[in-house]
Amino acid sequence: MLFENSDRSPRNPETGAPIPPRMQPGYYAGYSTLAQQSFWDAATRKTVLNRLGPPPAIRFFNREQADLLQCICIHLLPQDDREISRQIPIVPHIDDRLYEKRIPGFRFADMPPDGEAYKHGLAAIETMAQERFGQEFLKISWEEQEQILRSIHDGKLGAADKIWQKLPADRFWKLLMEDCVEIYYAHPWSWDEIGFGGPAYPRGYMRLERGEPEDWEVEEERYEWSSPPGVLSDPEAAQSNFIK
Repeated sequence: MLFENSDRSPRNPETGAPIPPRMQPGYYAGYSTLAQQSFWDAATRKTVLNRLGPPPAIRFFNREQADLLQCICIHLLPQDDREISRQIPIVPHIDDRLYEKRIPGFRFADMPPDGEAYKHGLAAIETMAQERFGQEFLKISWEEQEQILRSIHDGKLGAADKIWQKLPADRFWKLLMEDCVEIYYAHPWSWDEIGFGGPAYPRGYMRLERGEPEDWEVEEERYEWSSPPGVLSDPEAAQSNFIK
């Protein structure tokens, strides 16, 4: 499930009004990585286009765990600047990786297997919400949810101690963030957002110096924006998180 809430949208720094979601957010209006697919080989084209298909079904998490993780992912990697139809699903791909037992090739000695780590971590977050605010994580306010996630990031837990003894909170946080970032930036819609040229095989890149764009790339068109209220990930940036 993907959620839309204009209260969490980026703001116009002059008026404070939410910036409406876009089909293609970012500084590269009209740019499309997929417009270059005729230059890719068949295997590359198939791999990339498959990422546009329906997300995998939820098979590893139960519904409560999936909804909780979805809410957490919205905090960690907001997509309120995207139209609902162009939001990139993250939880189904985390679920698919865990169900299929795909791992990055290593595991820290003090960490349980990834699937267990996720279930312990989600249970700890739910317990923290109950101990601190007396309600389920999904029922507390956005700001209270931010406080819990920020405390895990900072290693200032103060709750759910028995669960966190089963896995280091800092390693769980890195595991969660790595999955979110990897899944998001593997999608061609995110490539459009950052102006990434996508696979350059077999054509290759020609302009490798001075940061010059290739002929098929476009220049940045930056616009000012500021963070919505209640963001605790970076209090200073939340006051002036825009580029002139």
